Amino acid sequence: MKSEIFKTPLPYLALLAAHIIWGGNYVVAKIAVGEFPGMTLGFLRFALAAILIAPFLITVPAKERNIKLEHLPRLILAALFTTTINIAFFYQGLARTNAIDASVLELIIPILSVLGGWWFLKEKIYSINLMGILLALAGALSVIGIPLLLVGGFSMKQLFGDVLILFSASSFVIGAILLKNLLKVYHPLIITAFSFLVGAVAFLIPAIYEYIQNPGWVNQISLPLAGMGLLYIVVLSSICAFLLLMWGLSKIELSHANLFQYLEPAVAASLAVPLLGERISFSFIIGTCLIILGVYWGTLGRQQHHHAQHKHHRN
Repeated sequence: MKSEIFKTPLPYLALLAAHIIWGGNYVVAKIAVGEFPGMTLGFLRFALAAILIAPFLITVPAKERNIKLEHLPRLILAALFTTTINIAFFYQGLARTNAIDASVLELIIPILSVLGGWWFLKEKIYSINLMGILLALAGALSVIGIPLLLVGGFSMKQLFGDVLILFSASSFVIGAILLKNLLKVYHPLIITAFSFLVGAVAFLIPAIYEYIQNPGWVNQISLPLAGMGLLYIVVLSSICAFLLLMWGLSKIELSHANLFQYLEPAVAASLAVPLLGERISFSFIIGTCLIILGVYWGTLGRQQHHHAQHKHHRN
């Protein structure tokens, strides 16, 4: 029997593309938070993304565009977690730590997703999946060598930034869990556009406050650099990657989908070295190999092997 990924490869390819884009986003966002205030960047990101994605809503059948009143509170709450809270913590954390560390710290997302999917969504978790997760996590840690936490290399500013990145990861998982069942009801494009709108509205007041506090930031940005960064964040990281993720999540289990998160540190490190001057070591190569093997074990386990293993899921 062929593995699930060979039977239905498109959802996995969509998730792969989304996480490659987000791997690059760590570097682009690190540059962007040096140009824009954090809350203002969040507002610009989701306001522009909402405007750009609006014309595509016409491709969704009219009967699928109507949001039921009983689903509205859950949709708003999920949008706040996946956009506003997640991105607010992410930008504030990224301003205080480096891109490679941030990409590794957000590897808590697959771990929390596995637990959340098992506990709340009753998704099946097998021994082979857990082995893949642990191996990929070991590989991701190897990408940056010995973690700074073990050698006492953290500054208080960086430590605070790392904590904010962890909060960002946790909020995203909560939002993804809230959205999982709604993706069976609504088209991913509707949920994406709605999430962008909620994010833009939620970031508006903080963005206005930032401008009142420091109106001179507008004159201090580098237009080519800031413009390219904003374009990447809005078009690729927000619209393209978010749509790819939502579509992929609607097709496969949450725990399998988030295994591709392990690829992001490799992408981030590859870009952070030449663009940000961050260092890379031989352990990066070893870690990348471990990540690939871990993703294989986590997503390519054969069904007959699954049935032979002890099941780790709620009945």
